Amino acid sequence: MSSKPVYEPVEGPKRPGVSISAKLFAFLALFTLFILIVVWLFQIGLLNYFYRDTKYKELELADRAMLHAVSEYPDALQALADELGKNDDICSRVFRVEGNRVYQVASADVSGDCLIHRVSEKFLTYLYHKAVENNGLYLHEISPEDIKNFQGTDSGANNEQSNPPQNALWNRLPTNNVNTLCVRIATDAEGHEYIILLNSELVPVSSMVDTLETQFWMIAVILLCGALVLAILISGNISRPIQKMNHAAKKLAQGEYDADFEVTGYREVMELSESLTHASEELSKNDKLQKELIANISHDLRTPLTMIKGYSEVMRDIPGENTPENVQVIIDETQRLSDLVNDLMDLSKLQAGTKKLTLEPFRLTETVRDVISRYEKLTQKDGYRVEFSSDGEVIVLADHTMILQVIYNLINNAVNYTGEDKLVQVSQRVYRESGKVRISVTDSGEGIPTDQIPLIWDRYYKIDKVHRRAMVGTGLGLSIVKHILEQHHTTYGVESKLGVGSTFWFELNIMNDTSEKTEKLEISP
Repeated sequence: MSSKPVYEPVEGPKRPGVSISAKLFAFLALFTLFILIVVWLFQIGLLNYFYRDTKYKELELADRAMLHAVSEYPDALQALADELGKNDDICSRVFRVEGNRVYQVASADVSGDCLIHRVSEKFLTYLYHKAVENNGLYLHEISPEDIKNFQGTDSGANNEQSNPPQNALWNRLPTNNVNTLCVRIATDAEGHEYIILLNSELVPVSSMVDTLETQFWMIAVILLCGALVLAILISGNISRPIQKMNHAAKKLAQGEYDADFEVTGYREVMELSESLTHASEELSKNDKLQKELIANISHDLRTPLTMIKGYSEVMRDIPGENTPENVQVIIDETQRLSDLVNDLMDLSKLQAGTKKLTLEPFRLTETVRDVISRYEKLTQKDGYRVEFSSDGEVIVLADHTMILQVIYNLINNAVNYTGEDKLVQVSQRVYRESGKVRISVTDSGEGIPTDQIPLIWDRYYKIDKVHRRAMVGTGLGLSIVKHILEQHHTTYGVESKLGVGSTFWFELNIMNDTSEKTEKLEISP
């Protein structure tokens, strides 16, 4: 009792490397880390820089607004001071200078304890001279301690108005300042001089930084956990169809051509699935054709060998059977066997690409006539008719031996499958516009179904699946024709209609007119 072998998928060794999940998590983690670095840099590391820059820009815009108001609208200074205090948290005081006296014309105290609202007359004089020394604008960062130290020296005015106040650190910029002072000297349209004091308080941001850092680490943990979950989900969607196709591919490697590659997922994965399914179908067809080829070749080899053996035994065992006719049968079958082997070798060379073209100019029309003349014996013996018609003499550049083989094989195929009238028509048509010549071979056989026309070029493909021993040839002719014409990079085809017959054709490029080419052929080495 025979049993059908069961193929078990072979599990290969575990491959070294990194899984999709690990790689995807690594990429997402790196991207998350990059985002966290950017967030930390701009929201924590550079927070103080951006804050100070913003406050300076607000102070600069306020200075421009005050300067414009003094020169154009002095009466609107108080309204402007109130607006700056309300919108930008900027404290301001504006003094009008008349001789040695100054009069306050506008004031806005946002904090209620602003530095510029606690300055003494001597300190104001000092700031005035600092602004004069700097072309009308003095901008400086100070601490409350500096002002406090100077206020203790308010009595006993001295004449050194342009020198720094006693105990105040005016010659350097402190590292822990919390106030920015702007002193501007301006003149109105009537020539009156004004002193504009602006102060913007820089609130310490250390507590805000601490809060942001705490939030930052919480966000970092959440993002990394999210990256891990996302990597697992995405890798699962990607790897599951790949694993399924991998399992199916192992089954395909064991010869199970019905392996299921159908999966759903991403477009690229589905395209790969379709490609593998198509490859599986083609491998199945190739395996089937391989088996048919072996069966058909075995049949064609067995038939001549059987006849050779049978006739040889008859000639050995029966006196008087050693006749020329019997010897001729053995010779014919031996020749057929030799032709089959030669065709198989030619087909193998063509498929492997080891048989190269040798291009040379030759008279195609004359070559076709020579081939047809060699069928006279077949015509006389079995009643076949091979007719040829042409519309002129042409010369082509091709491999003469290979094209000769193409013509032989097409005529042999037509002889094998022509109808009861045993007529084979060969024609040559020249197309001057395109510079091509077409050779057509027509039989009057049963024809080929439309859906099977693309398959007839496969080796040993049979329309009715019933193998017929060829009257002339080996059954590999059309496959050899296909490979030869494809090597010539030319067009070929077949036109067929059921019940009417089939026409096989191919085209070649015409070189030149016959007269010109004849001269070239005569002088060519």
